[in-house]
Amino acid sequence: MRLLVVEDDPDLNRQLVTALSDAGYAVDTASDGEEGHFLGDSEPYDAVVLDLGLPKLDGISVLERWRENGKMMPVLILTARDRWSDKVQGFDAGADDYVAKPFHMEEVLARIRALLRRSAGHATNELTCGPVTLDTRSSRVSVNGNPVRLTSHEYRLLAYLMHHNGRVVSRTELVEHLYDQDFDRDSNTIEVFVGRLRKKLGIDVIQTVRGLGYMLSPPADAR
Repeated sequence: MRLLVVEDDPDLNRQLVTALSDAGYAVDTASDGEEGHFLGDSEPYDAVVLDLGLPKLDGISVLERWRENGKMMPVLILTARDRWSDKVQGFDAGADDYVAKPFHMEEVLARIRALLRRSAGHATNELTCGPVTLDTRSSRVSVNGNPVRLTSHEYRLLAYLMHHNGRVVSRTELVEHLYDQDFDRDSNTIEVFVGRLRKKLGIDVIQTVRGLGYMLSPPADAR
């Protein structure tokens, strides 16, 4: 899952990127409203963390422009403004959730998980496909209750497929959502990660849909 952090405070920006990266997300970052608007308008993010008090272009304007342009990704607003009228303004501009500074990083992580979960139509932190379980809260994967150790990229690939269980996902979509902006993207690496995942899971849940991409579905004996 790929996220965008738009925050002008360099220390807080770095803390957010570190925490989100450690939680298994690919993270892009911007330090002003103009850059943040451009990235959100041109890249396919699964969710955005957006500060309101940004230089060059304020967060409310950024959000309103995204929504006017049809950008539907969930947006979590971070701001030092804690008046109810500011919260109402943020929600009316198209925000999905709101956290006032100062905040605990665990709360931000939990709210991001909830936004991603709701946008994909899931009710809990545990995503399942047959005997495969992925816990988005702990970033742990298991098969029939037995833990499976994955690299960060393998985890991101499985998590994206689990969030979109039952839907065909193209290689291009996977590349766009698994890697941050600075990563040297190569769709051929997706096939490598899929092969590794299949081997580590030891069960046939990742189906290749010829000419289209991949789809996660339970094995026949688990349906």
